[in-house]
Amino acid sequence: MAIRRLNHAVLYVRDVTRSLAFYQDILGFRVVHQFPGAAFLQAAGSDNDHDLGLFQIGDHAGPSTAGRDSVGLYHLAWSVGTLRELAEYANRLRTAGALVGASDHITTKALYAKDPDGLEFEVSWLVPLPKVTPEMRANPKTLPLDLDAEITRWGGDLVGAL
Repeated sequence: MAIRRLNHAVLYVRDVTRSLAFYQDILGFRVVHQFPGAAFLQAAGSDNDHDLGLFQIGDHAGPSTAGRDSVGLYHLAWSVGTLRELAEYANRLRTAGALVGASDHITTKALYAKDPDGLEFEVSWLVPLPKVTPEMRANPKTLPLDLDAEITRWGGDLVGAL
């Protein structure tokens, strides 16, 4: 008995139409089911029925206080196959004004962004497991992400661990 992976996440959003546009235009999700006030989206490379559910609660909703003065989810993380894809997402997120950070976690290269409701998410590339050395595992740390240097080191088309 073992959990294999996260199948989907559900978010409460102020405006489903606005959130749909963001997740479709910036992250490439597609709508698989939709009805008034709700939508279910699938990531382009996914075999899940859906990866993200969006439920509209209206403009009256306040910002999430999770992590500041209440418990709650910090972020969701989605993986991409190559560093070249990660660089493309960095450009898309930067252009949309959504990119809020980028970190090198040694075995994971990560972008951090916020959706239109300020909900944070991560898009990451994982170093392929056969290339992860004992030294990499023994020295966990967080450094600023230099995507160009990582592409030079690993190659832009090396498929990461998924």
